[in-house]
Amino acid sequence: MNILILNGSPKGENSVTLQTMRYIRECFPGHTYRELHVGQRIRSFEKDFSAARESLLAADLLVFCYPVYTFLVPSQLHRFIELIKEDGVDLRGRYATQLSTSKHFYDTTAHEFIRQNCEDLGLHFIPGLSADMEDLLKEKGQREAESFFRHVLWAAGDASVKAPATKKTRRIAIVADLAEGTEELSCMIERFREACPYSCDIVDLRQFPFAGGCLGCFHCASDGTCVYKDGFDEFLRKNIQTADATVYAFAVKDHSMGYRMKMYDDRQFCNGHRTVTMGKPVGYLIQGDLEREPNLRQLIEARAQVGGNHLAGVVCSGDGSETAVEQLSAELVYAVETDFQQPANFYGVGGMKIFRDLIYQMQGLMKEDHRFYKEHGFYDFPQKKKGTILGMYLVGAMMNNKKLSKKIGSNMTKGMLMPYEKVLEKVRKKR
Repeated sequence: MNILILNGSPKGENSVTLQTMRYIRECFPGHTYRELHVGQRIRSFEKDFSAARESLLAADLLVFCYPVYTFLVPSQLHRFIELIKEDGVDLRGRYATQLSTSKHFYDTTAHEFIRQNCEDLGLHFIPGLSADMEDLLKEKGQREAESFFRHVLWAAGDASVKAPATKKTRRIAIVADLAEGTEELSCMIERFREACPYSCDIVDLRQFPFAGGCLGCFHCASDGTCVYKDGFDEFLRKNIQTADATVYAFAVKDHSMGYRMKMYDDRQFCNGHRTVTMGKPVGYLIQGDLEREPNLRQLIEARAQVGGNHLAGVVCSGDGSETAVEQLSAELVYAVETDFQQPANFYGVGGMKIFRDLIYQMQGLMKEDHRFYKEHGFYDFPQKKKGTILGMYLVGAMMNNKKLSKKIGSNMTKGMLMPYEKVLEKVRKKR
C-alpha cells in the first residue's frame, strides 16, 4: 500500500507528532511510505502544486499528521487543504485518516475539521488517533499507536491484516426504541442481525415496564438499588451490560433520540458514574438524517468517549444500505475480537477529570463510585511531577536571557526530540 504522510507541522522533520508516525512505519514495514512536509513547505506549494498533486494521486492512503493549534489544525495545513480543493485533484475512492498530538484540549474540533474535508474530497475516512504529546514515550502509548494503525490498515482492506476469527458465543444487545413509524428502523435492525455472526438480543424499550424517569433522589448511591421497584437496575446489569457490545437503535425526534431512550439513559444512574462497560464497543442504527443534527452527533461521540467505549460506527436511514450495515457489523466484530479501543479525546479526558474530582469530593455519599474510581486508577492527582516543573523553570530562565535564547535557537527543538529518537531506535533494533 502506498501511504502518504501529510505532515502539517511547520517544524517539518522536527515535528513531535511526526515521530509517532515514524514509529508506526517501523512497526508496519511492508508498505511504501512518503512524507510530504506540507506545513513547512506551504509557500512553495502555493507557487507550484504539481509535486503535491503527483504525490496525492500516487497514494492509496493519506495520513493527516499534525499538532493541534488553537482548536484546529495549524493554518499551514488548513491552507494545504484549500490548495487541494483549488487544484481540483480527484481523490475519490482513496482512504484517509489522521494522527494528532496535543494535550487533548479541543482535539475534537480539529479531528472533525479533517473528517469533514475528507468527505468533501470523496475520501473513505477512517477515524484517527488523538495522542497526548508524551504518549509515544510510554509503552501504553506505543501499543495504542500500533493498535490504531493496524485497525486503519484493516479498514483500508490491507490483505496482510487478517480479519479476526469470530466466536459464536459472543452476544450483542440491541437497545431499541421501536415507536410507531419506525418500520425503516426495524428493517435496519434485521439487516444488522443477518450480517452479524453473533447472537443479537433486541431490547425494545417500549416493552419494558418503566415505572418512571430518574428522580435524582440518590437512593441508589450506597448500594445501586433504585427506588423504583420495576426491576430495571437488575435487568440492565444482567441482560444489557453483560453483552460484548451494544447497538442503540432509535428514530431522531425533536433533535434527539426521543424521551424513551433518554429515560433509559437517565435510569442508568443506578450505576452512578461508574463506567462499567469500559472497553466494550458501541454502534448506532438511526432512522433520520444525523448530518443535520450536530448536537446529537456530538452527544453520540461524547457518550462513547466518557464511557470508554469504542464507537464502531453510525448507520443512518439515509445511508442505511446493506453495505453500510455490514460495515458496522464488521467493525463491531473487529473491536470485540481484538479488544480495539481508541484513546480518549477531549470528551473522554475532560469528562473523566470532571467526574473524577466530583466523586473524590462526594466519596462519603457515592461510596461505590469512589471504590470503582480507586480500583481503576482514575484518581491520578496530585500530578506534582517536580522534575518537569523544575525543568520548565530552567528552560524559561534560559529563554528569557536574550544571549542564551539566540544561542540555543533550534537546538531546543532538537533536544525535545531526543527521547522520541530513543524510542525509534529501540523499535528498529527490536524489529
